[in-house]
Amino acid sequence: QVQFVESGGGLVQPGGSLRLSCTASETITSLYVMDWYRQAPGKQRDLVASITSFGNIIYADSVKGRFTISRDGAKNTIYLQMDSLKPSDTAVYYCNARDGIRFKTPTGSWGQGTQVTVSS
Repeated sequence: QVQFVESGGGLVQPGGSLRLSCTASETITSLYVMDWYRQAPGKQRDLVASITSFGNIIYADSVKGRFTISRDGAKNTIYLQMDSLKPSDTAVYYCNARDGIRFKTPTGSWGQGTQVTVSS
């Protein structure tokens, strides 16, 4: 089962930016869809952004226009550039993969995630 390591989180003021990274334990060219999720305290884990091996991208409405997902096959890594951050973006961010855009269940193991805290 593919494993992921997330990094890049931290404490940032509202309006600030962060860039998250997620490195997979195997080549991501074999992973059709790669996703970023987030989970705020006491809430369920939500899908934030997805990118397919063809480069198709989908964002949750809550982050559209502020977040940018990208992938680097040579580094087995995906990124999440987060701009104009809001306190409501505070959460632990995770990445995972799916076999297709219509599949709901991630195929990889959940990593430790990376904490993003937006606060003044």
